[in-house]
Amino acid sequence: MSKKYKEHRQDKSPHIEQRDKIKEDLRIRQFKWTPKQQEFIKTALDKNTKMIIANGLPGTSKTLLATYCILNLMNEKKLSDLIYIRSVVQAKDGQLGYLPGDLADRMQYYNIPIMDKLDELLPHSQSNQLVNDKRITCYPTSMLRGYNFAGKGVLLDEAVNLTFDSLLTVTTRVAEFSKLFVLGDTKYQNDLGKTSGFKKFVDIFNNEDCRKNGIFYFEFGKEDIMRSAFCKFVMEKVEDYEAIKDKSSMFPVVEKT
Repeated sequence: MSKKYKEHRQDKSPHIEQRDKIKEDLRIRQFKWTPKQQEFIKTALDKNTKMIIANGLPGTSKTLLATYCILNLMNEKKLSDLIYIRSVVQAKDGQLGYLPGDLADRMQYYNIPIMDKLDELLPHSQSNQLVNDKRITCYPTSMLRGYNFAGKGVLLDEAVNLTFDSLLTVTTRVAEFSKLFVLGDTKYQNDLGKTSGFKKFVDIFNNEDCRKNGIFYFEFGKEDIMRSAFCKFVMEKVEDYEAIKDKSSMFPVVEKT
């Protein structure tokens, strides 16, 4: 082999420190996804996609979808780990106060959703193995400064409960070969009120320029609810009520004098 050919074949791309990929294939359960959810999956699995923002009603399977995509990318040896990030903001009408124990003890209640999704998607033995191998790592947003996530699937849940600065902190932790999923519900699951930065985040990154750079936005409605028939019925009634209320507010009653 000539010296010139060897030089041509050398990998001159920058070295990115990454963890080894999983060796055992994950047996991922399949679901009957809605058309919009299928589009989400196709977009997420595309190699050029860097970040997906999902805004949707309760029960539209935002966390399940993101977890499903990350596990599939781990199977394809594109990602090595799943990083689950969530703000430790409690529901505004149900404050528990100070939680005892160390950080792991206090975070376990906030980490239940990702553990549930793993059990929905994988055999229990495999979800346990991923946790034991530290392939699933959970972080509060307040502990992220200085971190660098390369070759990982980063799932930011309940993003509506973050300020804009915190959303920016999470986004800028993402290094090469990673994918970021930012999930929230602006209509019914906002515990920060006006201090939430999620709407501003969506406004900045939902445009054609961002799509050309691998950032995509999806909005899920009542037709995408998968949690249960009961959940779908409840949200349909709420959405119908809100639509009637909004329509009536456009035409205020004028009292005769």
